[in-house]
Amino acid sequence: MNSVQFTAETSSNGLRERDFTVGEIPGVLWSPASGSDRAPLVLLGHGGGTHKKAPAMTGRAQLLVAGCGFHVVAIDAPGHGSRPRTAHDEQEIALMRQAMAAGEPVGPIVVRYNSHLADRALPEWRATLDALQELPEIGADGPVGYFGLNMGTAIGVPLTAVESRITAASFGLHWPDALAEYARRITVPVEYALQWDDEHIPRESGLALFDAFASKEKTLHANAGAHKELPRFEADSAVRFFARHLGRAMTSPA
Repeated sequence: MNSVQFTAETSSNGLRERDFTVGEIPGVLWSPASGSDRAPLVLLGHGGGTHKKAPAMTGRAQLLVAGCGFHVVAIDAPGHGSRPRTAHDEQEIALMRQAMAAGEPVGPIVVRYNSHLADRALPEWRATLDALQELPEIGADGPVGYFGLNMGTAIGVPLTAVESRITAASFGLHWPDALAEYARRITVPVEYALQWDDEHIPRESGLALFDAFASKEKTLHANAGAHKELPRFEADSAVRFFARHLGRAMTSPA
């Protein structure tokens, strides 16, 4: 098993940020700057075309660290961030761009490509979790959450279905096509967000994926607006969700 190799560290506004690698997997771990106390871990999955330190990712990490004192980790998905793209990556990205330029539906391409990325990303996330749980401030017996939208959901749903260490998950904004079968295997608490007027994902598709989760405790958050208009307060809701289910009292309003 590869261990965590920290490569850089910064601290500001109560947030400690450490870049690391696990083998060839690049990642970032955010923690409270005040110390390395034992705390739950939240895995953050980024969206398609972005990376582990995209503004949305850093913002969510800040909320989770400041609000609950969690440790938060993100890794670059295959073909994203600092990772090289394969010929297959380039081909699929080109097809998505062509469809968007022509005003054609991108859903079938996104679903297919995201499913391919999930197959590659799952063993990487599990290896990263193995390595991080060797750190004393995280440990092997602490609760773990997963938070991801868009492609983060495409990777997170299969990961949560097979990874028993994940005990709560917040997803949103994806088609059910490649995910419903995995969702039927998920029984941990789930919070799911969809946009009622999503121009890419029909609301019936979002509702179908939510319905597929086998969780006895699951909550649907439906907001008016287009695909990229998910309200910022949904991130605050996710913080409260993880505070409830990972057993960590909130340290400041969120």
